[in-house]
Amino acid sequence: MTILLSNREARRIFMARQGLCQPPNRSLDKAGLLALIADLGFVQVDSIQTVERAHHLILFARNQTYRRQHLTELLETDGDLFEHWTHDASIIPSAFFRYWKHRFVRREPILRQRWAKWQGEGFDSTFEETIRRIAENGATMSRDVKVEDHKSGGWWNWHPNKTALEYFWHTGKLAIAGRQNFQKVYDLAERVLPAHHYHPEVGSEDFVDWACRSALQRLGYATTGEIAAFWDLLSPQEVKDWAAARRDELLEVSVEPIDGGKPRVSLAFAAFPDEITDLPEPPARLRVLSPFDPLIRDRNRTERLFGFFYRIEVFVPEPKREYGYYVFPLLEGDRFVGRIDMKADRKRGTLDVKRLWWEKGVRASSGRLEKLEAELSRLARFSGLESVRYLDGWQG
Repeated sequence: MTILLSNREARRIFMARQGLCQPPNRSLDKAGLLALIADLGFVQVDSIQTVERAHHLILFARNQTYRRQHLTELLETDGDLFEHWTHDASIIPSAFFRYWKHRFVRREPILRQRWAKWQGEGFDSTFEETIRRIAENGATMSRDVKVEDHKSGGWWNWHPNKTALEYFWHTGKLAIAGRQNFQKVYDLAERVLPAHHYHPEVGSEDFVDWACRSALQRLGYATTGEIAAFWDLLSPQEVKDWAAARRDELLEVSVEPIDGGKPRVSLAFAAFPDEITDLPEPPARLRVLSPFDPLIRDRNRTERLFGFFYRIEVFVPEPKREYGYYVFPLLEGDRFVGRIDMKADRKRGTLDVKRLWWEKGVRASSGRLEKLEAELSRLARFSGLESVRYLDGWQG
């Protein structure tokens, strides 16, 4: 049996799975924050802070009672979250660490080969010295183990000990114990992760099953390629084999794109039809999303479902940028209505709005502008700014 899913239904289901259909002003305590991140699966971390760092913006877009201190405690005190990689650097529930052990084993030979090419043969000469130093002396930062005569040229020219720290982090021997001014503090993983998260092991078959099921649960419906890409833990072929062995648990869903074109055949769990009968209504308010929000991480899916073409232009030379260095998508209800270029001026205490673009067919009504101004005021307060400043020509 194949179910035809309308575009509106597809958007609502995906938004609900991504935590964007709950009231954004409901009370959120620390336990609720941990549950939210577990429901999402991960929250991407990024160093750019034109307004606020990506992980804070992702969580704030879903709940505007979110407190940064709760995230810090979950990461650095309670050990209920850890930092590692999905498709990119992310904050992940520590309950998933047992599955990441398979990632460590799979990636170690790949990393060793890749980094030998990058850093040169013998790149690992200081590795044992670095891990021994941490074991004996405790948590450290890259600057604390830097070789004095090494001249750094950026991430592509890490000093040997920095390379060791990152290598051991990527392969699971080290973990991030905290951050100082966003710089990583490394320690032995067994000292960072609580024992009940660090020690459990799962077999290969259970690992593959979890990775597929948990990805499909969070996507609602997906192709095997989308399932594989969600965590970036499995190959597409592994997902295909998993799906083929579970035909009685899965069904096909034809998902209608926003342009009315050919539906895309995806997979869903057998209970999926029950969800379509009671789809949540997303909040009508206008919300600012991070460029790294999980709703838009898969740019192709974003374009198919929402008709919203988005590319971050940080690495595009300024004359070739269509919009700006770091432009934020604007979500209203279940549709993207525009994008905005803005930056925090910390000295002045203002959120400076440089430029606004509405999507084609979206009317800049007074009501919509009021929604935008209300959201920007909320965002300014969250970011520790006193007010919003609209620069000349901000409406184009």
